[in-house]
Amino acid sequence: MTTDTALLRADRITKRYGNFTAVDTVSLDVAPGEIVGLLGANGAGKTTVIKMLLGLTLPTEGIATAFGRLPDRTTPGRLGYVPQGLGLWQTLTVAENISFASAAFQAEPPALEGALAAAEHRLVSEIGLGLQRQLAFTIALAHHPELLVLDEPTSGVDPLARARLWDAVHDQADRGTGVLVTTHYMQEAQQCDRLVLMSRGRAVAAGTEADIIGTTTACEVDTPDWAAAFAALDDVGLPVTLNGRRVRLADTAPEKITQALQTVGITADVRQVPATLEEKMTVIDRVNAPA
Repeated sequence: MTTDTALLRADRITKRYGNFTAVDTVSLDVAPGEIVGLLGANGAGKTTVIKMLLGLTLPTEGIATAFGRLPDRTTPGRLGYVPQGLGLWQTLTVAENISFASAAFQAEPPALEGALAAAEHRLVSEIGLGLQRQLAFTIALAHHPELLVLDEPTSGVDPLARARLWDAVHDQADRGTGVLVTTHYMQEAQQCDRLVLMSRGRAVAAGTEADIIGTTTACEVDTPDWAAAFAALDDVGLPVTLNGRRVRLADTAPEKITQALQTVGITADVRQVPATLEEKMTVIDRVNAPA
């Protein structure tokens, strides 16, 4: 992608705290109307990348720009940001939070609907996390930003609220808003146009979900004694996971699995299947693990 029209751009940004490298030479960009997902486990460095892109912390090395320039005091007026901590005033009511944020951005306070409208006179500290996330998202959109930056926006909310939030994100992208969203939920990757996968502070893969998975395969183990199969494979150190009652292993030869099961007297049908993004991430994390 060309970066001439990029709303956000990271060019090999690095952040060190003493001898600890939190982010190591990460590059990415976000164009108008696209949703870019920054994926990785907790502690992978996603939030630190966002803070550098928004000018909340300076890179040790590399350049982070917003709207084609280094972040400055004009940047917040063009973006909507929902941090992990939501940025809400817990001792103010829902309506007071809306009023305060709208005044700060010289925007018309948005009309509240549904559960938020019913809770407008309640303190934020008295409403649930799901409703707090809806409020933070409503505030982020109040001044019609060109760019949305969402840090773990669906963490801790129920599946229905998560689906509704993603509907709202897609609606904004359809209107031309660029979106950068971090998540550790690999299944949310399908909601994004492009992905950047992070592991231990580094960007280790980028592209669509299909691009990242590539030719990586997994094996699915079909046996009535699935619990014993899982335990046996785990005992010998193989990267075994469960999908319901389906035992799966990423990037592992079928023969190796069959041999491990036969050793403990378990008969199973082992077949190769396409890997999931989460399984690909497991492979990447294993490759990048400290020696």
